Amino acid sequence: METRKVQRLGPSTLAMTLPAEWASEHDVEKGDEVSLRTSGKGTLTVMPESANSEETEAIIHADNLDSEAVERAIVAQYVLGRRVIRIECEDGALESEHINAVYRAETQLMGLGVIEETPENISIRCSVDPEDFTLDNLLERLERTGRTMRGEAIKALAHGNPDLAQRALNRERQANKIFVLLLRLIFTAYQNPNLARAVGLNSGFPLIGYRSIAKNLELTADNAEDIADIVMETEGHTLNIDNSVMREIRELTELVDEITSLAVESAVERDYDKTIEARKLYQDIADREQEILAELPEMENEDLLKVREVLVSVQQTAGYAMRNVEIASNLALNEESEHTTIK
Repeated sequence: METRKVQRLGPSTLAMTLPAEWASEHDVEKGDEVSLRTSGKGTLTVMPESANSEETEAIIHADNLDSEAVERAIVAQYVLGRRVIRIECEDGALESEHINAVYRAETQLMGLGVIEETPENISIRCSVDPEDFTLDNLLERLERTGRTMRGEAIKALAHGNPDLAQRALNRERQANKIFVLLLRLIFTAYQNPNLARAVGLNSGFPLIGYRSIAKNLELTADNAEDIADIVMETEGHTLNIDNSVMREIRELTELVDEITSLAVESAVERDYDKTIEARKLYQDIADREQEILAELPEMENEDLLKVREVLVSVQQTAGYAMRNVEIASNLALNEESEHTTIK
Protein backbone atom coordinates (compact mmCIF):
# COMPACT_ATOMS: atom_id res chain seq x y z
CA MET A 1 0.00 0.00 0.00
CA GLU A 2 1.29 3.41 -0.95
CA THR A 3 1.05 6.25 1.59
CA ARG A 4 0.81 10.00 0.99
CA LYS A 5 1.47 12.88 3.35
CA VAL A 6 -1.42 15.30 3.92
CA GLN A 7 -0.41 18.98 3.71
CA ARG A 8 -2.19 22.16 4.77
CA LEU A 9 -2.81 24.73 2.01
CA GLY A 10 -4.85 27.21 4.01
CA PRO A 11 -6.75 27.71 7.25
CA SER A 12 -9.33 25.04 6.38
CA THR A 13 -7.87 23.19 3.39
CA LEU A 14 -5.93 19.96 3.49
CA ALA A 15 -4.40 18.46 0.35
CA MET A 16 -2.35 15.56 -0.91
CA THR A 17 -0.74 14.78 -4.24
CA LEU A 18 -2.04 12.24 -6.74
CA PRO A 19 0.31 9.42 -7.85
CA ALA A 20 1.93 10.38 -11.17
CA GLU A 21 1.42 6.89 -12.62
CA TRP A 22 -2.32 6.97 -11.81
CA ALA A 23 -2.70 10.48 -13.25
CA SER A 24 -0.92 9.46 -16.45
CA GLU A 25 -2.97 6.29 -16.84
CA HIS A 26 -6.26 8.23 -16.56
CA ASP A 27 -5.10 11.35 -18.48
CA VAL A 28 -5.51 13.61 -15.46
CA GLU A 29 -3.66 16.90 -15.83
CA LYS A 30 -3.43 20.20 -14.01
CA GLY A 31 -6.80 21.97 -14.09
CA ASP A 32 -8.84 18.80 -14.66
CA GLU A 33 -11.70 17.91 -12.35
CA VAL A 34 -11.93 14.66 -10.43
CA SER A 35 -14.87 13.24 -8.51
CA LEU A 36 -14.69 12.44 -4.79
CA ARG A 37 -16.92 9.94 -3.09
CA THR A 38 -17.10 8.96 0.59
CA SER A 39 -18.51 5.61 1.66
CA GLY A 40 -19.45 6.59 5.19
CA LYS A 41 -16.95 4.04 6.56
CA GLY A 42 -13.79 6.11 6.40
CA THR A 43 -13.12 5.54 2.69
CA LEU A 44 -12.58 8.35 0.18
CA THR A 45 -12.61 7.39 -3.50
CA VAL A 46 -11.02 9.61 -6.16
CA MET A 47 -12.27 9.10 -9.72
CA PRO A 48 -11.15 10.74 -12.96
CA GLU A 49 -13.70 12.52 -15.10
CA SER A 50 -13.57 9.57 -17.52
CA ALA A 51 -15.19 7.36 -14.85
CA ASN A 52 -18.40 9.32 -15.32
CA SER A 53 -18.72 8.32 -18.97
CA GLU A 54 -19.81 4.83 -19.94
CA GLU A 55 -17.75 2.61 -22.20
CA THR A 56 -20.03 3.21 -25.13
CA GLU A 57 -19.10 0.78 -27.87
CA ALA A 58 -17.62 -2.66 -28.48
CA ILE A 59 -16.90 -4.24 -31.84
CA ILE A 60 -17.15 -8.02 -32.24
CA HIS A 61 -15.14 -9.36 -35.17
CA ALA A 62 -17.17 -12.32 -36.40
CA ASP A 63 -14.80 -13.57 -39.11
CA ASN A 64 -13.35 -16.43 -37.06
CA LEU A 65 -16.30 -17.04 -34.72
CA ASP A 66 -19.19 -19.47 -35.10
CA SER A 67 -22.75 -18.38 -34.34
CA GLU A 68 -22.71 -19.58 -30.71
CA ALA A 69 -19.47 -17.74 -30.02
CA VAL A 70 -20.91 -14.53 -31.51
CA GLU A 71 -24.05 -14.88 -29.39
CA ARG A 72 -22.03 -15.41 -26.21
CA ALA A 73 -19.83 -12.43 -27.06
CA ILE A 74 -22.89 -10.17 -27.45
CA VAL A 75 -24.25 -11.28 -24.07
CA ALA A 76 -20.84 -10.69 -22.47
CA GLN A 77 -20.56 -7.16 -23.90
CA TYR A 78 -24.09 -6.43 -22.69
CA VAL A 79 -23.17 -7.61 -19.18
CA LEU A 80 -20.03 -5.46 -19.27
CA GLY A 81 -22.20 -2.39 -19.76
CA ARG A 82 -21.61 -1.50 -23.40
CA ARG A 83 -24.15 0.90 -24.84
CA VAL A 84 -23.55 -0.03 -28.50
CA ILE A 85 -22.35 -3.42 -29.76
CA ARG A 86 -21.34 -3.79 -33.38
CA ILE A 87 -20.87 -7.14 -35.08
CA GLU A 88 -18.85 -7.00 -38.27
CA CYS A 89 -16.94 -9.05 -40.83
CA GLU A 90 -13.80 -7.63 -42.43
CA ASP A 91 -13.84 -10.12 -45.31
CA GLY A 92 -17.20 -9.71 -46.94
CA ALA A 93 -20.77 -9.93 -45.70
CA LEU A 94 -21.94 -11.43 -42.43
CA GLU A 95 -23.03 -15.03 -42.74
CA SER A 96 -26.66 -15.95 -42.10
CA GLU A 97 -25.72 -17.83 -38.93
CA HIS A 98 -24.07 -14.69 -37.53
CA ILE A 99 -27.15 -12.59 -38.31
CA ASN A 100 -29.37 -15.17 -36.63
CA ALA A 101 -27.08 -15.12 -33.59
CA VAL A 102 -27.53 -11.35 -33.28
CA TYR A 103 -31.31 -11.62 -33.31
CA ARG A 104 -31.26 -14.54 -30.84
CA ALA A 105 -29.19 -12.45 -28.45
CA GLU A 106 -31.55 -9.49 -28.93
CA THR A 107 -34.52 -11.56 -27.72
CA GLN A 108 -32.61 -12.68 -24.61
CA LEU A 109 -31.53 -9.26 -23.37
CA MET A 110 -33.63 -6.48 -21.89
CA GLY A 111 -33.53 -3.14 -23.69
CA LEU A 112 -31.47 -4.35 -26.65
CA GLY A 113 -32.44 -3.50 -30.23
CA VAL A 114 -30.92 -3.33 -33.71
CA ILE A 115 -30.24 0.25 -34.78
CA GLU A 116 -28.32 -0.31 -38.01
CA GLU A 117 -27.81 -3.22 -40.39
CA THR A 118 -25.73 -3.58 -43.53
CA PRO A 119 -24.44 -6.71 -45.26
CA GLU A 120 -21.08 -6.29 -43.49
CA ASN A 121 -22.17 -5.27 -39.98
CA ILE A 122 -25.04 -4.99 -37.52
CA SER A 123 -25.17 -2.48 -34.67
CA ILE A 124 -27.33 -3.07 -31.61
CA ARG A 125 -27.95 -0.58 -28.82
CA CYS A 126 -28.92 -1.03 -25.20
CA SER A 127 -31.52 1.51 -24.09
CA VAL A 128 -31.38 0.48 -20.41
CA ASP A 129 -30.45 3.34 -18.10
CA PRO A 130 -28.97 2.12 -14.78
CA GLU A 131 -31.01 4.76 -12.95
CA ASP A 132 -34.23 3.11 -14.16
CA PHE A 133 -33.69 0.17 -11.79
CA THR A 134 -32.36 -0.69 -8.37
CA LEU A 135 -30.54 -3.92 -7.64
CA ASP A 136 -32.82 -4.61 -4.68
CA ASN A 137 -35.93 -4.34 -6.84
CA LEU A 138 -34.47 -6.61 -9.52
CA LEU A 139 -33.48 -9.24 -6.95
CA GLU A 140 -37.03 -9.19 -5.61
CA ARG A 141 -38.46 -9.47 -9.14
CA LEU A 142 -36.21 -12.42 -9.94
CA GLU A 143 -37.21 -14.18 -6.72
CA ARG A 144 -40.91 -13.62 -7.43
CA THR A 145 -40.53 -14.89 -10.99
CA GLY A 146 -38.86 -18.09 -9.83
CA ARG A 147 -41.46 -18.56 -7.09
CA THR A 148 -44.29 -18.10 -9.60
CA MET A 149 -42.69 -20.62 -11.96
CA ARG A 150 -42.33 -23.12 -9.12
CA GLY A 151 -45.93 -22.67 -8.02
CA GLU A 152 -47.24 -23.12 -11.55
CA ALA A 153 -45.11 -26.22 -12.14
CA ILE A 154 -46.20 -27.92 -8.90
CA LYS A 155 -49.85 -27.03 -9.48
CA ALA A 156 -49.58 -28.39 -13.03
CA LEU A 157 -48.15 -31.60 -11.61
CA ALA A 158 -50.96 -31.90 -9.08
CA HIS A 159 -53.72 -31.38 -11.65
CA GLY A 160 -52.09 -32.89 -14.74
CA ASN A 161 -52.27 -29.54 -16.50
CA PRO A 162 -49.68 -29.17 -19.32
CA ASP A 163 -50.88 -25.64 -20.16
CA LEU A 164 -49.91 -24.46 -16.69
CA ALA A 165 -46.53 -26.19 -16.99
CA GLN A 166 -45.96 -24.47 -20.33
CA ARG A 167 -46.76 -21.14 -18.70
CA ALA A 168 -43.99 -21.81 -16.19
CA LEU A 169 -41.59 -22.71 -18.98
CA ASN A 170 -42.44 -19.50 -20.83
CA ARG A 171 -41.47 -17.45 -17.78
CA GLU A 172 -37.93 -18.83 -17.85
CA ARG A 173 -36.92 -16.37 -20.56
CA GLN A 174 -38.09 -13.45 -18.41
CA ALA A 175 -36.15 -14.81 -15.43
CA ASN A 176 -33.02 -15.02 -17.56
CA LYS A 177 -33.51 -11.44 -18.82
CA ILE A 178 -33.74 -10.14 -15.26
CA PHE A 179 -30.66 -12.16 -14.25
CA VAL A 180 -28.51 -10.84 -17.10
CA LEU A 181 -29.71 -7.28 -16.48
CA LEU A 182 -28.67 -7.70 -12.84
CA LEU A 183 -25.22 -8.76 -13.99
CA ARG A 184 -25.00 -5.70 -16.26
CA LEU A 185 -25.87 -3.31 -13.43
CA ILE A 186 -23.53 -5.06 -10.99
CA PHE A 187 -20.57 -4.88 -13.41
CA THR A 188 -21.39 -1.28 -14.32
CA ALA A 189 -21.58 -0.21 -10.67
CA TYR A 190 -18.30 -1.99 -9.96
CA GLN A 191 -16.52 -0.27 -12.84
CA ASN A 192 -18.00 3.14 -12.01
CA PRO A 193 -18.57 3.67 -8.28
CA ASN A 194 -20.63 6.78 -9.09
CA LEU A 195 -23.35 4.46 -10.37
CA ALA A 196 -23.54 2.38 -7.20
CA ARG A 197 -25.81 5.00 -5.63
CA ALA A 198 -27.90 5.14 -8.82
CA VAL A 199 -28.70 1.43 -8.50
CA GLY A 200 -29.62 1.76 -4.83
CA LEU A 201 -26.36 1.17 -2.94
CA ASN A 202 -24.46 3.49 -0.64
CA SER A 203 -21.19 1.68 -1.40
CA GLY A 204 -19.84 -1.04 -3.64
CA PHE A 205 -19.39 -3.48 -0.74
CA PRO A 206 -22.58 -5.54 -1.38
CA LEU A 207 -21.90 -6.06 -5.10
CA ILE A 208 -20.10 -9.39 -4.73
CA GLY A 209 -22.85 -10.70 -2.49
CA TYR A 210 -25.55 -9.49 -4.87
CA ARG A 211 -23.83 -11.29 -7.75
CA SER A 212 -24.02 -14.57 -5.83
CA ILE A 213 -27.63 -14.01 -4.76
CA ALA A 214 -28.63 -13.33 -8.37
CA LYS A 215 -26.97 -16.55 -9.54
CA ASN A 216 -28.69 -18.60 -6.82
CA LEU A 217 -32.05 -17.13 -7.81
CA GLU A 218 -31.37 -17.96 -11.46
CA LEU A 219 -30.63 -21.55 -10.42
CA THR A 220 -33.92 -21.78 -8.50
CA ALA A 221 -35.75 -20.70 -11.68
CA ASP A 222 -33.93 -23.56 -13.43
CA ASN A 223 -35.22 -25.94 -10.75
CA ALA A 224 -38.78 -24.80 -11.44
CA GLU A 225 -38.16 -25.31 -15.15
CA ASP A 226 -37.03 -28.88 -14.42
CA ILE A 227 -40.32 -29.62 -12.63
CA ALA A 228 -42.33 -28.15 -15.51
CA ASP A 229 -40.35 -30.32 -17.93
CA ILE A 230 -41.30 -33.40 -15.89
CA VAL A 231 -44.96 -32.43 -16.23
CA MET A 232 -44.65 -32.08 -20.00
CA GLU A 233 -42.78 -35.38 -20.41
CA THR A 234 -44.84 -37.59 -18.07
CA GLU A 235 -47.75 -39.60 -19.36
CA GLY A 236 -50.93 -37.98 -18.07
CA HIS A 237 -48.77 -34.98 -16.99
CA THR A 238 -48.90 -35.99 -13.34
CA LEU A 239 -47.17 -38.31 -10.87
CA ASN A 240 -48.50 -41.75 -10.09
CA ILE A 241 -48.95 -41.03 -6.37
CA ASP A 242 -51.77 -40.66 -3.85
CA ASN A 243 -53.38 -37.27 -3.27
CA SER A 244 -51.99 -37.26 0.26
CA VAL A 245 -48.42 -37.51 -1.01
CA MET A 246 -49.03 -34.79 -3.58
CA ARG A 247 -50.41 -32.61 -0.80
CA GLU A 248 -47.20 -33.14 1.19
CA ILE A 249 -45.12 -32.11 -1.82
CA ARG A 250 -47.19 -28.94 -2.24
CA GLU A 251 -46.87 -28.12 1.48
CA LEU A 252 -43.10 -28.63 1.25
CA THR A 253 -42.99 -26.30 -1.76
CA GLU A 254 -44.91 -23.61 0.11
CA LEU A 255 -42.36 -23.75 2.96
CA VAL A 256 -39.52 -23.46 0.47
CA ASP A 257 -41.28 -20.47 -1.12
CA GLU A 258 -41.33 -18.79 2.26
CA ILE A 259 -37.61 -19.40 2.74
CA THR A 260 -36.64 -18.06 -0.68
CA SER A 261 -38.70 -14.93 -0.07
CA LEU A 262 -37.26 -14.39 3.42
CA ALA A 263 -33.72 -14.84 2.12
CA VAL A 264 -34.05 -12.01 -0.40
CA GLU A 265 -35.97 -9.78 2.01
CA SER A 266 -33.26 -10.21 4.64
CA ALA A 267 -30.59 -9.30 2.07
CA VAL A 268 -32.19 -6.13 0.70
CA GLU A 269 -33.39 -4.98 4.14
CA ARG A 270 -30.16 -5.99 5.96
CA ASP A 271 -32.41 -7.75 8.49
CA TYR A 272 -30.56 -10.31 10.62
CA ASP A 273 -33.77 -11.39 12.38
CA LYS A 274 -35.21 -12.59 9.08
CA THR A 275 -32.13 -14.71 8.44
CA ILE A 276 -32.72 -16.39 11.80
CA GLU A 277 -36.35 -17.00 10.87
CA ALA A 278 -35.31 -18.53 7.54
CA ARG A 279 -32.85 -20.87 9.26
CA LYS A 280 -35.56 -22.13 11.59
CA LEU A 281 -37.86 -22.85 8.66
CA TYR A 282 -35.08 -24.71 6.88
CA GLN A 283 -34.56 -26.96 9.90
CA ASP A 284 -38.22 -27.92 9.63
CA ILE A 285 -37.86 -29.11 6.05
CA ALA A 286 -34.30 -30.46 6.01
CA ASP A 287 -35.38 -34.11 6.13
CA ARG A 288 -38.75 -33.86 4.39
CA GLU A 289 -37.51 -35.24 1.07
CA GLN A 290 -36.41 -38.52 2.64
CA GLU A 291 -39.54 -38.72 4.78
CA ILE A 292 -41.84 -38.36 1.77
CA LEU A 293 -39.86 -40.97 -0.17
CA ALA A 294 -39.95 -43.35 2.79
CA GLU A 295 -43.75 -43.07 2.97
CA LEU A 296 -44.28 -43.97 -0.70
CA PRO A 297 -45.89 -47.32 -1.49
CA GLU A 298 -44.25 -49.79 -3.88
CA MET A 299 -44.16 -48.38 -7.43
CA GLU A 300 -42.40 -48.71 -10.74
CA ASN A 301 -38.80 -47.46 -10.79
CA GLU A 302 -39.61 -44.91 -13.49
CA ASP A 303 -42.43 -43.41 -11.39
CA LEU A 304 -40.24 -43.39 -8.29
CA LEU A 305 -37.45 -41.65 -10.19
CA LYS A 306 -39.75 -38.83 -11.29
CA VAL A 307 -41.06 -38.31 -7.75
CA ARG A 308 -37.48 -38.12 -6.55
CA GLU A 309 -36.52 -35.66 -9.30
CA VAL A 310 -39.32 -33.32 -8.21
CA LEU A 311 -38.29 -33.54 -4.56
CA VAL A 312 -34.62 -32.99 -5.41
CA SER A 313 -35.51 -29.83 -7.36
CA VAL A 314 -37.53 -28.48 -4.44
CA GLN A 315 -34.81 -29.39 -1.93
CA GLN A 316 -32.10 -27.81 -4.10
CA THR A 317 -34.15 -24.62 -4.20
CA ALA A 318 -34.15 -24.56 -0.41
CA GLY A 319 -30.38 -25.05 -0.47
CA TYR A 320 -29.86 -22.11 -2.81
CA ALA A 321 -32.07 -20.00 -0.54
CA MET A 322 -29.87 -20.87 2.42
CA ARG A 323 -26.82 -19.72 0.49
CA ASN A 324 -28.61 -16.40 0.10
CA VAL A 325 -29.36 -16.38 3.82
CA GLU A 326 -25.61 -16.70 4.52
CA ILE A 327 -24.90 -13.70 2.28
CA ALA A 328 -27.77 -11.74 3.85
CA SER A 329 -26.33 -12.44 7.31
CA ASN A 330 -22.97 -10.99 6.28
CA LEU A 331 -24.60 -7.89 4.78
CA ALA A 332 -26.78 -7.35 7.84
CA LEU A 333 -23.94 -7.83 10.33
CA ASN A 334 -21.77 -5.34 8.46
CA GLU A 335 -24.10 -2.58 9.65
CA GLU A 336 -25.00 -1.34 13.11
CA SER A 337 -28.21 -2.70 14.59
CA GLU A 338 -29.65 -3.86 17.86
CA HIS A 339 -27.51 -6.96 17.43
CA THR A 340 -24.22 -5.33 16.43
CA THR A 341 -22.14 -2.31 17.37
CA ILE A 342 -19.23 -1.52 15.05
CA LYS A 343 -16.38 0.63 16.28
